[in-house]
Amino acid sequence: MSQESNQGAAEELKLDNQLCFAIYATVHSYNRLYKPLLDPIELTYPQYLVMLVLWEGDDLTVKEVGQRLLLDSGTLTPLLKRLEAAGRVRRTRDLVDERQVRITLTPEGQALKRIAATIPAEINLATGLGAKCIEDLRRELVALWTGLEARLDGHAASKS
Repeated sequence: MSQESNQGAAEELKLDNQLCFAIYATVHSYNRLYKPLLDPIELTYPQYLVMLVLWEGDDLTVKEVGQRLLLDSGTLTPLLKRLEAAGRVRRTRDLVDERQVRITLTPEGQALKRIAATIPAEINLATGLGAKCIEDLRRELVALWTGLEARLDGHAASKS
């Protein structure tokens, strides 16, 4: 291997040149920003995500919430149990299909929506980016995510 190709390989393997690390570090910073905003309403970030889904559309099955958040029921169930213990949601068996568990907001869970409404603006302000830049970045990240998922789905299909 030539010294030139060795240098190219070394550059490609630098941590600071990795898109995955930039995304990882950004997520880490986002989580640190959210914590002091969520602490007063006694929600963790994953619980906040569940609440966002329920504020969009209440009375969903665990499966529907899991699909929306890309979480399996084994990960989601403990979150929902803690939210239920805190009086934020109610879990009940579906009347038609008892295998399904439905999640509904309690009045307290519904009231949190009004309090949490300021959080997105505070987070956006903390980025230092303008609204258009934030929306463009969000759109690009969704395109990246969609492309990666298509690649993963294609990989899974070729192995079966």
